Amino acid sequence: MSVPVDTLIAARWIAPIDPPDVLLEHHTIAVHDGKIVEILPRETALAKYAATRLIILNNQIVIPGLINLHTHAAMTLMRGIADDKPLMEWLANHIWPVEARVASHDFVRDGALLACAEMLRGGVTCLNDMYFFPEATAQAALSARMRAAIGMIAVEFPSRYAADARDYLDKGLALRDRMDGDPLLTFCLAPHAPYTVSDATFERIAVIADELNVPIHMHVHETLDEINKSMAEHGVRPLQRLQRLGLLGPGLIAVHAIHLTASEIDLLAAHGCHVAHCPASSLKLAAGTAPISSLVTAGVNVGLGTDGAASNNRQDLFSEMRLASLLAKNTSGNAAALPAHQVLAMATINAARALGIDRITGSLTPGKCADITAVDLSAPELAPCYDPLSHLIHAAGREHVSHVWVNGEMLVEDGRLSHLDTAELRAKADYWKDTISAS
Repeated sequence: MSVPVDTLIAARWIAPIDPPDVLLEHHTIAVHDGKIVEILPRETALAKYAATRLIILNNQIVIPGLINLHTHAAMTLMRGIADDKPLMEWLANHIWPVEARVASHDFVRDGALLACAEMLRGGVTCLNDMYFFPEATAQAALSARMRAAIGMIAVEFPSRYAADARDYLDKGLALRDRMDGDPLLTFCLAPHAPYTVSDATFERIAVIADELNVPIHMHVHETLDEINKSMAEHGVRPLQRLQRLGLLGPGLIAVHAIHLTASEIDLLAAHGCHVAHCPASSLKLAAGTAPISSLVTAGVNVGLGTDGAASNNRQDLFSEMRLASLLAKNTSGNAAALPAHQVLAMATINAARALGIDRITGSLTPGKCADITAVDLSAPELAPCYDPLSHLIHAAGREHVSHVWVNGEMLVEDGRLSHLDTAELRAKADYWKDTISAS
């Protein structure tokens, strides 16, 4: 007698990620109650299981859902608002003033939902966010039915969300208390950066992180100005200051990590820290290029992020994967650096490890949640295909994503969102564009 399951996904190729560098041909994923039950050859699966729905993907490579390890989702509403500016000028003269005028619960909810729609269509099933009004981002992610790590942010200056660093953290912790039971949500402590957070706040964050066992998600060593400021104010570089304050450890996700010395790379490795590499944003802001090949060689776990659309213009992990591979090859002088399977791992299982959710997502493994992305390799611009994994990184793009599942629920089918109203999203984006322009 056949075993009943919800879904069978029969694909031309499956890249499970774990074990690494494995590509299965003509296999099928059995999904039931939101979990992956088994991956087995197609004919065997059809004989063993009776599915409520059978999905045949004869031209697709199926991979784990991509994980965006660093973004500010609501900033999608500021896409392209201040291009061609260096980071601190961009922040101080353009982004922060706009946020001071318009940032609100509704702004964040609408912007985050717009970002979720973009990410889902690009094969992203989980985001790690850092922004004001995190409850609004959580609501947007749940409306989109995506997985999300929500940042409990901290910064010293006041905003329309909170009065001071203690207020930010208190509100974030209260949010976690209310929503931590949702299976699609996890939480991170998210101090903005060493140059915007005091020693006292960092000391409190270290205690909270230890008590709650949550990651710390923070911009670190993004610019030379940040490092020079730390030397002038604290007498040490930011990483040394964080070490002194007890912030380095396997819970730290260091975002950008561009300007690192060899000893700092060793320091990150020795403490089991993670790095969120955001190549497009760093290039666009002329911040520099992170030494990813050296970090990987040292044993640092590296994941990929887009950063916000205000500094990247795209929530597109396909472009980040290709850029990451190309930059690693160029900066290291080693054409073998970051091969396709390794950079795909950065966008999946590595990011899951950094967030502490690798037991539930990040690879196509029986028992894990069915967070799955299918990429159609049949388009003329992708022919011929000698190596599907190479194509995935170097030839395909988010426009080739055909299907996306989160927790076994199909959210993208044949390239179309199944549950979000794109016309409504566009109308909200236009409303906020007019509001920002008039403010």
